[in-house]
Amino acid sequence: MTGSQQSFVAAARRCLVNPAALAYLAVVVGVLAWVGVDALLVEHQDASLAGIWAFLVTGPTSWLFLLLPGVLPWAGVVVGALVQAAVLGAAYHRLSGRLHHRTRPNGA
Repeated sequence: MTGSQQSFVAAARRCLVNPAALAYLAVVVGVLAWVGVDALLVEHQDASLAGIWAFLVTGPTSWLFLLLPGVLPWAGVVVGALVQAAVLGAAYHRLSGRLHHRTRPNGA
């Protein structure tokens, strides 16, 4: 890999592999599992609106994909989850760095 590819991978890992991003991705996986169970195993007399929750927890990024044809809106759920996790991870990284600097003793 070139240097820019390595720095992108390192930045992506730093943003996606931390408690905030992983907790968010766990929530998204839980919601998607619930939507899948609802769609496949639960009989409804009318249409179920469970699928909307997948777009709510990954919005606003996933909302950009809603008007696309076929299964492409579901690709928006995946893209939205990754984008939101990266943003949460970057915020976590930034805040944890600031908190770490504040808790150091003055002599260090």
